[in-house]
Amino acid sequence: MHKTNKVKIKKNDEVVVIAGKDRGAKGKVLYVYPRKATAVVERINMIKRHTRPNPNQQIQGGILEREAPIHLSNLMLVCPECGEPTRVGLKRLDDGSPARVCRRCGGTFN
Repeated sequence: MHKTNKVKIKKNDEVVVIAGKDRGAKGKVLYVYPRKATAVVERINMIKRHTRPNPNQQIQGGILEREAPIHLSNLMLVCPECGEPTRVGLKRLDDGSPARVCRRCGGTFN
């Protein structure tokens, strides 16, 4: 059995890249892979794939550009309230449910 990492970045979050070739770029998270500690971010870490045509699946073929996964340590969440890249804390709300909070302004992520 694999151990699953506790991930503080979720699908549809706004993130900024803090290291690598796309440093400083912002984007929306499309997928998160907790076991590999990676995420796919919209228009970040673009790679070229040479694809063979497949008429059965309506794939034309050629050189396709798509997003590759990027490690979670190279991403930082952007707070929806203060708009700044921030570290994320976990906090219990009054009803007992956990919530992610901004370490800068204290605002909560949905």
